[in-house]
Amino acid sequence: MTNSMNKKILAIALAASILAAVHLADAQQTKKVTRLGYLSQFDAASESARLEGIRLALRGLGHIEGQHIAIEYLYGEGKRDRFPELAAELVRRKVDIIVAAGGGPVVRAAMNATKTIPIVMVGAGVDPVEAGIIENLARPGGNVTGITNLGRELGGKRLELLKEAVTKIARVAFLYELASAASGREVKEVLPAPARALGLTVRSWEVRGPDDFDRVFAAMGKQRSDGLYVIGAPLMGANLKRIIGFALKTRLPAVYSYREAVDVGGLMYYGADIADSYRRVAYYVDRILKGTKPADLPVEQPKKFELAINLKTAQQIGVTIEPNVLVRADRVIR
Repeated sequence: MTNSMNKKILAIALAASILAAVHLADAQQTKKVTRLGYLSQFDAASESARLEGIRLALRGLGHIEGQHIAIEYLYGEGKRDRFPELAAELVRRKVDIIVAAGGGPVVRAAMNATKTIPIVMVGAGVDPVEAGIIENLARPGGNVTGITNLGRELGGKRLELLKEAVTKIARVAFLYELASAASGREVKEVLPAPARALGLTVRSWEVRGPDDFDRVFAAMGKQRSDGLYVIGAPLMGANLKRIIGFALKTRLPAVYSYREAVDVGGLMYYGADIADSYRRVAYYVDRILKGTKPADLPVEQPKKFELAINLKTAQQIGVTIEPNVLVRADRVIR
C-alpha cells in the first residue's frame, strides 16, 4: 500500500472520527432535560426536609437534579387564593410533570390549570375518589395519580391517642379552617362519633383567615378546654407555629395533623409516615418518564404510620404521657 493511499485512509478515518464526535456532542446538547414543577401549599422552610427526600429518591433512580432533571419550586405559604396562579405559572413554564404537595386545594388548582400535564399528588389528606380527583384508586383516569394520606380517616385514632396519652382530658377543642371542605366534613361527620365513644365533650372553632387566629385564641382561652385537635388545612399548616405557641402558653395538650409540629413544640402527631410518602413521589415520576400514563398508575395509600411525641413539651405544659402510649411511639423528642 502506497504512502498516498495510507494518507487517504487516515484522512477518511480522521474525518469519520470528527463527524462522530460532532454527532455525539449534538446528541448530548439536545438531550432533553426533564422539567419538574413542585407546587406546595407550605413554605420553603417547612418543605426542605421532604424535598431532600424526593431528590435523593430521584437520584437513586438515575434522575439527578441539575443533570437529568430541573425542578421549579413554587410555594403557596398557606394562601389558598395563590394556588391557581402558581399552578398556571408552572404550566406557562412548560414543565413535564407537576408534583402537587400538601392537600386537596393544591391538587385541584393543578387540575384546573392543565388536563394534559401529569400531576403527582402527595400529602393530600382527602379521599381522592370522594373529592372527584380520580375515578378510583386502581385506575385513576385523567392526569392525576400519586399518594393519598387519608387524613380524615385517622381523626378518630388521633383523638383516641390524645385521650390515652393524657387521661384527664374531657373537653377537646377542634381547630379547623372554614374554607376547607375536607376540614368541615371531618368536624361534622368524622370526629363526633369517636369523640362520643371516648366520652369527650367537643367544641369546634373555625378560622377564616390569618387575621382570625388572635380572636379565636382569645375566645378559646375563655372557654377552657382540656385538649386541642388541630385539623389539617392550608391555613393551619401556614400558621402552625402560632397555634403551637398558643397551646404552649395555655398549657393545652394538643394532637396535630402535621408531622413537623412535634419538631417545633407540638405535643403529639399521629398519621402517615410523611417522609416515606414523599420519597415515593420519585417512583411515580420515574414511571411517568418511562412512558406510563398517570391514568394507569394506581394511587397508593400509606404503608407506614407514625406516632411522634415531644416529651419536652409535655414537661413544659405540665402533663405526664401515659407509659403505655409512650412505648408505642415511633419517635420521641426528649
